[in-house]
Amino acid sequence: MSDLNAFREETRSWLEENCPKEMRNLSFHWEDAHLIYSKPEAAVWLERMAERGWVAPTWPAEYGGGGLEPEKAAILSQEMKRINATAPSSGMGLTMIGPTLLEYGTEKQKQRHIPKICDGSIRWCQGYSEPGAGSDLAALQAKAILDGDHFVINGQKTWTSGAQHADWMFALVRTNPDAPKHDGISFVLFDMHQEGVVVKPIQLISGSSPFCETFLDNVIARRDDLIGEMNKGWTVGKRLLQFERSGIGGLAGANKKKVEKKRNDLADLAKQYTGESDARIADQGTREKVLEHSMRERAFQLTARRVAQENQSGKTPGAATSIFKLVGANLARNATELKSEMMGTNGIGWEGEEFSDKELETTRNWLNSRAVTIYGGTNEVQMNIISKRVLGLPE
Repeated sequence: MSDLNAFREETRSWLEENCPKEMRNLSFHWEDAHLIYSKPEAAVWLERMAERGWVAPTWPAEYGGGGLEPEKAAILSQEMKRINATAPSSGMGLTMIGPTLLEYGTEKQKQRHIPKICDGSIRWCQGYSEPGAGSDLAALQAKAILDGDHFVINGQKTWTSGAQHADWMFALVRTNPDAPKHDGISFVLFDMHQEGVVVKPIQLISGSSPFCETFLDNVIARRDDLIGEMNKGWTVGKRLLQFERSGIGGLAGANKKKVEKKRNDLADLAKQYTGESDARIADQGTREKVLEHSMRERAFQLTARRVAQENQSGKTPGAATSIFKLVGANLARNATELKSEMMGTNGIGWEGEEFSDKELETTRNWLNSRAVTIYGGTNEVQMNIISKRVLGLPE
């Protein structure tokens, strides 16, 4: 215990000294992350954290990670939260392809790609969905033909988050068109900065363009950037989706978080907009809704923490991640619905001086919460996985 206390004290002191003030107390949507991380202060913060391996604190030190045991990683997370420090890096490298490479990559692939994730020098995007292959991902048609020491890829990917900012893509491609649908798929990596890659951002009604169409015309992927076996990429691709869903569902890093009683923001909001009586929410119906949501949220947090602690290997617990993705997405959606409902007409504003920043943010979060139930696999897809892979029900 004394060793952990000493680590906490040293970590607290180091963070206070090295985390720029500009990288504290920030609140931003993932769509705007590239704006935050393009600032000079963000580069300084990234460099300092990367030197200690704390961009990916639990990853092996030989690949640029921190090599921290779970207890020390939890302390680091808690101390960063204490000063409201922004993560030094984010994105699909850390949450999706990095963990997948650690599990499925060869030693050469790990040495080549993971250090660049740990120092933040390479940004990644995901090449999964296609115009005719969304929830039915195995229907993908982007083709890759092996030509000597490389693959030649032709096809289209869509809803490619952050492709306009990415340096590399991990993608599922069809390498055997004559095989059954779930076979004949391979998992490859390739450089986005090459001739034949065309990225077209998709403009949303909000005016932002976090998603893209990505066209691949004779794009080259090295054979030694094939992850796993050729024509067996579906297994690797599904595993990566489990990492993605664990992040969306709040399971990733759950063992690093303290689940403690804190001020109920929903209750405070309800009192502000619907009234207060004897230090309680005045309206009984609203009070019951806030109480029910808070109980469900706390139960979810405690369950996520328990599962993470039981899984000391650090691996994501397989198909069970679909449970957390489904419940976590629904909780997020319900929370934004409740906030908008309590604010009344103030909770559906898009612009204008008559709305506060909090009210405008609530509207956008309410709209975005619908997307959370879709990306990473729709709610319906998650329920199918749970019924087949978790409960073992017949098809």
